[in-house]
Amino acid sequence: MDAVIIIGGGLSGLASAYFLQQQGVSARLLEAEPFIGGNIQSRQEAGFLRDLGPNSLMLKGQVVPDLLQSLHLEAELVEANALAKRRYILNRHRQLAPLGPGVLFGGKLLSLQGRLRLLSEPFRYRKQDTEEESIADFVRRRLGPEVLTWLVDPFVSGVFAGDPERLALAATFPRLLRMEQEHGSLLRAALAARKKTPQSKACLVSFRQGLQTLPLRMAEQLQGPIHCHTPVDRLEQHTDGSWEVYSAQQSWRSAKIILALPAKKAADLLVLRHSDLAKELAAISYPAVSTLSLGFPRSKVQHALNGFGLLIPRIMGLQTLGVLFSSTLFPDRAPLDQVLLTAFIGGSQNPLDGRSDSDLLQTVLDEIRPILGIEGEPSFSRCQNWPEAIPQYELGHLARLERISQMKQQISGLYFRANWRDGIALGDCLEAAQQLSQQIIHQA
Repeated sequence: MDAVIIIGGGLSGLASAYFLQQQGVSARLLEAEPFIGGNIQSRQEAGFLRDLGPNSLMLKGQVVPDLLQSLHLEAELVEANALAKRRYILNRHRQLAPLGPGVLFGGKLLSLQGRLRLLSEPFRYRKQDTEEESIADFVRRRLGPEVLTWLVDPFVSGVFAGDPERLALAATFPRLLRMEQEHGSLLRAALAARKKTPQSKACLVSFRQGLQTLPLRMAEQLQGPIHCHTPVDRLEQHTDGSWEVYSAQQSWRSAKIILALPAKKAADLLVLRHSDLAKELAAISYPAVSTLSLGFPRSKVQHALNGFGLLIPRIMGLQTLGVLFSSTLFPDRAPLDQVLLTAFIGGSQNPLDGRSDSDLLQTVLDEIRPILGIEGEPSFSRCQNWPEAIPQYELGHLARLERISQMKQQISGLYFRANWRDGIALGDCLEAAQQLSQQIIHQA
């Protein structure tokens, strides 16, 4: 019998196995796909190095740096270009405005009325009732409707593929909620934070061969068995509390299983025996997103591409969520005379509805050509579709997680580790995996 069986070989499953191994527990890992790493995939083609899903990792705190050190990945790390601190927003004149105090107070993004409303933030009332608030309602109340339209909405749609009217503030941005609760104002909270002892700065990184280096190295270091091409068909819990995990003609047994799966896939495995729990999991929304990697001759792109990328407010009526300047962000992403852009389309506010790759490509090209001054067709293009891309922490999400937790407590030996809880960022997933491994060890 295995000590632990982990179902799902994405970053959360791999990290859970790795952190358990660091504490002396070997886990068996089952992955349905022929490869591990989930949506963290990198490809080298025609001199272009592209990431199909996540493109960078934030190096902060202690867990992530310690993990990379234990994996001996320091020599593979590449830091983001200093230019990545500059991020652009498309303004109402269809010009790219670099984010910063200048754009906030210089009139290139917000009207005079919008700027005055933003400056009044410290005098806005602190929410007293406990009713859950959406991101949109919070921003309108504290910062004004223009900040929502021109800053927060493009950020939420571009980073989370979400809708600020539907996403819950407390679940998605708990730090903003704490800032208001503790200081009564976001501005006062920011000023107070500046007076504290400075902590080590966060650093945006990737790896020389792309982000997939991380899950590949983690898998290399695991001593427990990894089974790819192994979709789990059924779970069964015996009278002694142990679990039987079935895949085709094979089965394995363990007292503890970790479902490191998207919520809907976890629901499919639990629906026969735990229908109420499965119903809660299945209700978590995952919009579709497509990632388009586009190469162009440097001479055919007028914009300097001197930044991280650009976000596009939904009010502009464009379907493209945003564009990363990938060959600026990290070195060796494109041939010397070429540039690599990564565009995103889809999300909660722009359903893809089974559109073809060629249609998506043409839409993105038509929209970004005038913005970036691009001439001609791309020298390189690839489209990666993610039918269920990013879990949405919508209104009611925290209450749903609490109900899931209460139901799970009645089921011995069952654990969840996935980005539908505890944050969607890669660093959040790694930290949560470490915490789960410690919980399992302490419950042994």
